[in-house]
Amino acid sequence: MEYLKSKLDTSVMTVTGKTLGENIEEYEYPYTGCNDEIIRPLDRPFGEGGLAILRGNLAPDTAVCKPAGIPDNMKNFTGRAVCFDSEEEASAAVNVLKIKAGDVVVLRYSGPKGEPGMREMCYIMKHMVGQGLADSAALITDGRFSGTNNGCFVGHISPEAAAGGPLALVKDGDMITINVEKNELTLHVSDEELAKRRAEWKYTPKKTDKFMARYRALASSANRGGILVAPEWE
Repeated sequence: MEYLKSKLDTSVMTVTGKTLGENIEEYEYPYTGCNDEIIRPLDRPFGEGGLAILRGNLAPDTAVCKPAGIPDNMKNFTGRAVCFDSEEEASAAVNVLKIKAGDVVVLRYSGPKGEPGMREMCYIMKHMVGQGLADSAALITDGRFSGTNNGCFVGHISPEAAAGGPLALVKDGDMITINVEKNELTLHVSDEELAKRRAEWKYTPKKTDKFMARYRALASSANRGGILVAPEWE
């Protein structure tokens, strides 16, 4: 935080009763001569472009990817959609080697309203990488990812499928382009065809109760943090 303080609002109050700036200034490191090869200063980063925000007809309200973890040959990738409506379905397919080079795994109904809550999708991506698909197949989802992931993956697609986002309208075999260089996520389907699919789209939410039912009813989109937003607060 010492290195990052020029990027932080150091005036905010913290649980110590002091501002963030005061905490940083008063903290006594347990040793001197910190190894700045482990936590590097801003003028000497390990790399740039850790995260990227994508937009396009498949993510009108944005999506998130990690360029630093994506192989160079996958930073502008077009593949055919293989669609799954739950993590369980996708995991089963990956485990029996159904995902092939050139595929874009579409994992939907995993966003704030869909689960409800946003599941961690690292399991599926890590298995794809383990099967040698890191530089030949991709995964896109309205769920979320761990920072430890690598391979071509895009998460937090908004609006999510459960809210009627375009991700819900994708069909097996559709062509999808993930262009990290231009920050674009594109479904190669005409507006007319998407309008037809939307008119035919049906969705039955998962059964849930108590707090999770309340959360699903009030959860905002992932691009807004998935926070609870009552209608009158909009």
